[in-house]
Amino acid sequence: MHRFFVGEEQIFDDIIEIIGSDVKHIRDVLRLKPNEKIEISANGVTYTCNIESLLKNKVITRIINKTKGINESQIDIILYQGLAKGSKMDLIVQKCTEVGVKKFYPVITHRSVVKIKDIKKEQSKVERWNSIADEAAKQSKRDILPKVQNIVSFDEMIDLLKDEDNIIVPYEDEKGTVIKEKLKGISDKKIHLIIGPEGGFEPSEIEKLKNVGANIVTLGPRILRTETAGIVAATIILYELGDLGVI
Repeated sequence: MHRFFVGEEQIFDDIIEIIGSDVKHIRDVLRLKPNEKIEISANGVTYTCNIESLLKNKVITRIINKTKGINESQIDIILYQGLAKGSKMDLIVQKCTEVGVKKFYPVITHRSVVKIKDIKKEQSKVERWNSIADEAAKQSKRDILPKVQNIVSFDEMIDLLKDEDNIIVPYEDEKGTVIKEKLKGISDKKIHLIIGPEGGFEPSEIEKLKNVGANIVTLGPRILRTETAGIVAATIILYELGDLGVI
């Protein structure tokens, strides 16, 4: 059954209206018809719905059944990803959404190859990444839609991390502390995962992260690409804290 996401303002008693780009996708790509069933998620609740009518600007559905979503992890991973070039950011957003990351912050660091100074260009990229997250969330049957925030500088990220706990930073020059050690005994399931860009972090950036309480860890003896590191680290975190099919 196909899944779509809506805001709570699109729910009216037993009617849910789908608007925006999903309308064209339902009508012209999937070619769904009245009386066919779909799933709609809103704020962690899953609705099984019957398509009532397909209009030019909206699809009207009627709620058949309503259940609390069961596909979301209790672990909230927020990924701060050093900006990567080309299609790498697309891949990172797509695969980390599938794995279970709940929020993304693209970060400009000292060694970031990508430098975005045009606000319109920045917004275009953020909109694209949110569209990719939307498609990945539908495909993987997520109960919530992860959000890609606006691009932030490294120092803006540091400000966001002040007074936060459970900050995990995989770093290629760290040899002794493995990520598993720093995940032991975590009770607050909100994890801030920081991944550097293609060139990695500057030593001064690692010092700033340490100053806000970050745990600098290794992911193993092999150096991972930036588009691989976030996926691997997020998967390890979810596995070690009891998600991904283990108890």
